[in-house]
Amino acid sequence: MIGASSGIGRELSKILSRENYCVGLAARSTHLLESLSKELNTDSHIKMLDVSKPDDAMSGLRQLIFEMDGVDLIVFCSGTGFVNPDLDWENEKATIDVNVTGFYCIANTALKYFIEKGSGHFAAISSVAALRGSGDSPSYSASKAFMSNYLEGLLCMAKKMKKDIKVTDIMPGFVDTKMAQGEGLFWVASPMKAAEQIYGIINGTRYSGYVTKRWRIIAWLLKVLPKWIYCRL
Repeated sequence: MIGASSGIGRELSKILSRENYCVGLAARSTHLLESLSKELNTDSHIKMLDVSKPDDAMSGLRQLIFEMDGVDLIVFCSGTGFVNPDLDWENEKATIDVNVTGFYCIANTALKYFIEKGSGHFAAISSVAALRGSGDSPSYSASKAFMSNYLEGLLCMAKKMKKDIKVTDIMPGFVDTKMAQGEGLFWVASPMKAAEQIYGIINGTRYSGYVTKRWRIIAWLLKVLPKWIYCRL
């Protein structure tokens, strides 16, 4: 679990342990991972991993896989984003470093491992925001669109190779974490409720899914709204 120290990643780790998974816990904050490990019912392995440092993150993931004697499922839950209408560069860079470069280095390492192994499952938390650009947080929406597009590419690659590799794109709406910023938020799910539905998507047969399920309504509206209307929202 990449990004296991808080929010969705923390709750999903608990669910996987409940379902008898041996869980690898990776994040920047090892003391939070150690605290989480004590709450789990199954064996767990802890690895300090900062996805904004690509070389270290790729090496750390490979080490974690080795220490666990192989894995069948890798989930990317790390993410950051800012309401940033002023296009502050530090916020833009932080978003790109985690949601684009950080995601890519984990996805790349995970798929190479699963291709060599011949099977596996890579899942990542993108966002409903991936469907359209945002006037309040343009880099966040763009970074999530990158994730969704890349995940689809990995799925197509695995199918062309005829490998038993599953790829899942999980697209949440608002979840009650530090990521939920701004005014007028609606349909805000708790991290536990979101994690329960994400676990269901991971175990399902579909390539992607919305969390909570009713966000598929918003997704449909986002896809059909004309640009001249959408940009006024």
